[in-house]
Amino acid sequence: MEDIIEYFQCDKCKGKDFKKIYNFSMRFRKVNFSDNLVYDKIVEEIYQCTNCLKRFSAKDIEKGLQEIKRIRKGLSKGV
Repeated sequence: MEDIIEYFQCDKCKGKDFKKIYNFSMRFRKVNFSDNLVYDKIVEEIYQCTNCLKRFSAKDIEKGLQEIKRIRKGLSKGV
């Protein structure tokens, strides 16, 4: 059996090349028992289509790959 490769594609331009962009932030919260702030460091990975510059989250990409898998499994059942 031969390999079949399907790529996640940008839903705007059908491009398959992406670059990773990072956002760095901190989230601050007050806690009830103290005047001190509690904070979390947050790093977001965003993927940008190199053709049209549309941005996707890692969750968007994973959903797209799961959809490709679902469609491909459906096609293989019909063989």
